[in-house]
Amino acid sequence: MKPAVSRALRLGLTLLILAMLVVFATKVNWHQIGASILTVNKPMLLAAALVNLLSIVVKGVRWWIFLRPIGATSLPLALRATFAGAGLNNVLVANGGEAARVVFVSRSAHITSARVLATLALERLFELIGYVVLLSLAVTFLDLPSMLGKLKPFAIIALVAMGGLLVWLLKRPDVIETVGGPKPGTWQGRLKQYGSRFIGTIGNISSGPRFAWALVLSVLAWTLQVATYQMTAVAAHFPMTTVSTIAALLAVNVGFLARLTPGNVGVFQAAYAAAAVAFGLDKNAAIAVALLIQAQQILPVTALGVALAPEFIFRQKKRRGDDAPGEIPSESRRDERRSSDRA
Repeated sequence: MKPAVSRALRLGLTLLILAMLVVFATKVNWHQIGASILTVNKPMLLAAALVNLLSIVVKGVRWWIFLRPIGATSLPLALRATFAGAGLNNVLVANGGEAARVVFVSRSAHITSARVLATLALERLFELIGYVVLLSLAVTFLDLPSMLGKLKPFAIIALVAMGGLLVWLLKRPDVIETVGGPKPGTWQGRLKQYGSRFIGTIGNISSGPRFAWALVLSVLAWTLQVATYQMTAVAAHFPMTTVSTIAALLAVNVGFLARLTPGNVGVFQAAYAAAAVAFGLDKNAAIAVALLIQAQQILPVTALGVALAPEFIFRQKKRRGDDAPGEIPSESRRDERRSSDRA
C-alpha cells in the first residue's frame, strides 16, 4: 500500500472515531457523572490505584524473565522501562510506548535492539495469552452479554493456536546467533541480519520454566486488573458484580493491541458503559466509574513514566552494535575486553 493511501486511511479512521466519540459525548449526562465522582470513597480509590500499579510491576517482572537470558539481568531496569513505556502509551496512539521500551533497555544494557525486541514480543504474547485465557474461561463458565458470548469460538481457536505456537517454540531446535562481523551494506542485508537476530533470540530464550512463570504472572496481572476495576466500582458506589466487572474488563480490552486514541480515552468509556448497560446498570454512572478507572491508570502511571523516560531518552552514551557500520556488537566487544584483561 502506498504511504499516501495508508496515511489517508489512518486519517479517515481517526476522524470517524472522533466523530463517534463526539456523538457519544453529546448523549451523556455530565452533571450526573460529576456528582457521582464527587461522592467517591477516596481511600478505596487510592487502594485501587495501588493495585493497578502492582499489576504493572507484575508485567515488568514477566518481561524481566525473558530479558535475563540475553544479559539484561537488572530487574529495576525492566521495571523502569515498563513504567516508562506504559506512561508513553497513555499519550501516544497504537501503543507507541512499546517501541520506547526497546530503546530504553537496548541503550541502558548495551544489547542490540533486535534481541530486546524479541524478549518484548514474547512478553506481549503472554499478555495476549492471559487475556485469551480469561476470555475463554469467562465465556464458558459465566453468564455474559451476547456481545461477548459470541466471541467464544474465536477465543477457543485463539487459545488452541497460541498453545500450538508455544509448543512449537519449545520443540524447535536451538538457533546459533551470529555476532560480530561487518554490517551488511544494503538495507535488505541489514533487515535480514536484524530478523535473524530477532528469530534466533526468540528460539534461544524459549523454555518451559520461563513460559510457565510468564503464564502465572499473566494470570496474576489480569486478576489484579479485575480487582482494580471492582474496587473502583465499589469506591464509586456502583453495583458492579464480579461477573459484570470481568465482562467490562474484557470489553474494554478487545482491541488492546492497537489503541485508537491516546490512552484509549473515549473508546474505553464507551466500551465500559456498553458492558454495564448490558447488565441493566445506569450508563452515566458507568461512565463516571470508567473515568475514575482511567484516571488512576493514566495519571500516576504517566507521571512515573515521564519521570523515568528522560533517564533513557537523553543518555549521552551512544548504544553501539546495530547502528555503526563495520563495528562489532557491544556484547562481543565486552567479551574481547575481558579476554584481553585475562591475558
